[in-house]
Amino acid sequence: MRGWGARVGRFVLGAYPPLPSALFAALWACGVTGLFAALDPSGRGWRPGAGTAVAAAALFADLLLMRALDDIRDVDYDRRFHPGRPLPAGAVGVRDLAVLYGAGAAVLVASHAAWPWRAGVLLAQFGYAAAVLGVHLRWGRPRPDRLIAGLLVSLPAPVLLHLYLYAGYLDGAGHGADASVLTGVLIAVLAGGYAELAGKTTRAPQPGERAYTATLGLGGAVACVLAAPVLPAALLASSARTGPWTAAAFVPLAVPALAAVVFARGRARWPAPALYPLSAFASWTVLGLSR
Repeated sequence: MRGWGARVGRFVLGAYPPLPSALFAALWACGVTGLFAALDPSGRGWRPGAGTAVAAAALFADLLLMRALDDIRDVDYDRRFHPGRPLPAGAVGVRDLAVLYGAGAAVLVASHAAWPWRAGVLLAQFGYAAAVLGVHLRWGRPRPDRLIAGLLVSLPAPVLLHLYLYAGYLDGAGHGADASVLTGVLIAVLAGGYAELAGKTTRAPQPGERAYTATLGLGGAVACVLAAPVLPAALLASSARTGPWTAAAFVPLAVPALAAVVFARGRARWPAPALYPLSAFASWTVLGLSR
């Protein structure tokens, strides 16, 4: 057990740095919950509290488990393109990560026994993610080079996490679900697609590298990267019930705009793909607080 813990510790340090990962989870929990508050037609004020802290801790643990599954799935690819990552480097084994996933999922679901809806959403997400990995390992589907198909197959996992946050929001909102959840989830999914698209946009992909420029062409990839933040900002601005504060929905667009300028000047890879989601979460938190 001690050896397993040491190997998992090396995996965490090498693939999931705790401090930035915790910051991302906290901003995600505050931001998406604030987004639901900003869209809620019956909103009566929202402030981060103990429930938000629980959600942030759950997201931190959940994203670690998803990282473990992703590394198992991508181990052959990482041996070629990212050999220094803990799994291809031999610092941790596939069985170690499988145990981490199974045990971590069981503990996280059990810790939500007091909130059956949230526990059920987490259980569905863990089950779906494990099933997707099983299909990939058994039949190789979707093929790793089919990036769009892979993106669509992986989409239910973040959708379920957004629904987990919505269930937590409803616990404090004092009313049942309404149609605004559909708008909120769509905005969050579109905005989250930026990091995925930008992180795999490069001018000259290496042979065998997974890049949207190889699938969509450089112009198509750049268009998708820029559409990912613009569409949710426009949708939020037209749907939020936050008065003059609604203008905050457009502030995060400065990040992809600056990145586009840097990329247009000849940079090989799209810069700082994770920065826009963080700025979007911050702006959604402001909007939620303005109700």
